[in-house]
Amino acid sequence: MKVLIIFNREPYDGTDITWNGLRLAGQLRKTGHEVRIFLMNDAVDMARDVCTPPATYDQDLSKMLRELIAAGVAVKVCGTCMARCGIHKNHPYFDGAEKSTMAALAEWVEGSDRVLTF
Repeated sequence: MKVLIIFNREPYDGTDITWNGLRLAGQLRKTGHEVRIFLMNDAVDMARDVCTPPATYDQDLSKMLRELIAAGVAVKVCGTCMARCGIHKNHPYFDGAEKSTMAALAEWVEGSDRVLTF
């Protein structure tokens, strides 16, 4: 099964929503599903090295995303959001997070069996 997970939220927003989405992505991949991740809005910060967990948070979401990329999960980042969103504007993105477009997201949606948003 092909699963697309779209993240929209600031990585460290005081909830575990993004962390749980990344955990789900990892579990789906481990059980043999093709997982793809698309980052939009303030979630684009998750693909920046400068994004680090606050002292009160015990999970490194950027590290989790890097591990998913290393395991073969495709990650695309909305190009418009890269310039407009996130608290770390103008900071570079790490390798494996591909600048992308709304057209590419539309293709991924059309080619997915399931689409989840976090």
